Amino acid sequence: MRVQRRNPKYTRESGPRGPFRLAPSAVDSLSRELVLKLCRDILAPLVRIDGGQLHLVGASSESVHIHLTGNCAGCPGASLTRDKIFLPLLRGVLPKVEVVVTTGSRVPFGAVRVD
Repeated sequence: MRVQRRNPKYTRESGPRGPFRLAPSAVDSLSRELVLKLCRDILAPLVRIDGGQLHLVGASSESVHIHLTGNCAGCPGASLTRDKIFLPLLRGVLPKVEVVVTTGSRVPFGAVRVD
């Protein structure tokens, strides 16, 4: 089976009617957009109600790294928040995703604040 590249976003298996599927880099960019939208629309408002701020450190089709600051910094309930709120919502979008939640007053380099 030979893979032909016509568009950097899409790959097609050999044959005149091979099925189209997204290339891995396109999957990661789509995953990041979906995760960012979910964080912006649902997760960030929930964190903001408790006086915290949500920062998206990294997102791919396999893992999502979220950092919490504000009143959520150092909170022992962050693991419960990850297991009961973040994980089910993110797995609804990306079924095999692993979620990493960190807390603290210092925001990791490259993190994007989600409002």
